[in-house]
Amino acid sequence: MKRGRISGFGFFGCMMAVGALLSGCDALDNIVPSKKEAPMYRLAPISRTDIVRTVEATGTITPRNSPSGIPVGAQVNGRIVKLFVDYNSVVTNGQIVALIDPLVYEANYKSAVARLHVNHANVEVSEATLRSREAELALAEKTYNRKKSLVEKNLAPIAELDSAVEALEKAKASYDSASASLKSAKASVEQSEADVSQAEANLKYCTIVSPVDGVVIDRKVEEGETVVSSMNAVPVLTIAEDLSVVWVQATVPEADIGNITVGQTVTFTADAYRRKFTGKVIQIRRAATTTNNVVTFPVIIEAENPDEMLFPGMTATLSIETARAEDVIAVAAAAFRFRPKDEDLEGLGEIPRGKKIWIQGEGGKLEPILVKEGTSDDSFSEIILAEGSADSLEGKSAIIGYETKTSAKESASSDSSSPFMPKPPKRNNNKGTAPEPKK
Repeated sequence: MKRGRISGFGFFGCMMAVGALLSGCDALDNIVPSKKEAPMYRLAPISRTDIVRTVEATGTITPRNSPSGIPVGAQVNGRIVKLFVDYNSVVTNGQIVALIDPLVYEANYKSAVARLHVNHANVEVSEATLRSREAELALAEKTYNRKKSLVEKNLAPIAELDSAVEALEKAKASYDSASASLKSAKASVEQSEADVSQAEANLKYCTIVSPVDGVVIDRKVEEGETVVSSMNAVPVLTIAEDLSVVWVQATVPEADIGNITVGQTVTFTADAYRRKFTGKVIQIRRAATTTNNVVTFPVIIEAENPDEMLFPGMTATLSIETARAEDVIAVAAAAFRFRPKDEDLEGLGEIPRGKKIWIQGEGGKLEPILVKEGTSDDSFSEIILAEGSADSLEGKSAIIGYETKTSAKESASSDSSSPFMPKPPKRNNNKGTAPEPKK
């Protein structure tokens, strides 16, 4: 039998295979089951604060009762002979503000009065004529009765009775005519009285007076200018009623209008001043306006105007307070939306049903707390425990989400906490009004 030879290549190949096998065994010896890492959570502090829910809107400052002021016009034609007020003049109800040349209207008034006197005289003449015709009718009736009696006794011819009947009929006709003339004369008096009233009214219209207490915000005419009034009164002045109190006509989107009620507190700012003004909702109008498919409703706010700083036409940025909760336990609203992963719920037993927030208990285990979400401003929400008082949660932290590797690195590299982490809300010391409107 021949002995076989092992080539160099075959020998070294076997040695390499054995080495790989031994190396694989060492690797298997080094495999140890890894320990599961505990999840990292993002936390938000639970603290005591004030929560104010607001609706933001914009509006325009207007005088009370009239968005553009009360127009004061001329109801008669004529030349403006005198203007007693100018821009920004303060006026009172009944104050004379302008005068139209009254000469023509004085003449018309005197003419109407004269015609009235004539018609009164005509009434007196007609009354006298009626009394005369009444006397003639009475005499004709007596004559007729006497002739009738004589004819019945055959003491007078029947022709005399016919003449008496004719005279009686004529007397009645004359009486009726006189009575109608008297009624016509009285009607003429009534017509003349109406003409006098109209002429007197036109004469009074020459003196233009302010209908309200307020401030002149616009003037349409100059002295010497002639105004011609046709169907409508020609505007002369525009008066804003008592600017110590103004209205703000706000436009509120339909999504927010359901939260607005009369009496709610409103704060607003105007670009001209570095301060806040306060007011109250006094009216919610149902006249909707659609602009670019956005439906809005007008809401009227009444506000004090200290030193009459606010001018009609200014733009206001408003914050309407729709809900308020003071000195309550609150947390970031995201805590009510956090839902743990299924693997993090292992070993917790039965989880109660209902809205809840989650905190880390002993040993880092999740602990659910049944709660109700109270007043919320979309950033922070009031905590109401299903059982007991929420005061026991003050100072603790609620879970609002999972910490990712990226956020953990950013948090470790920053000098302070991440700006995206919720911070405990500050106390609102401005009680009774909404916070400053968002810029």
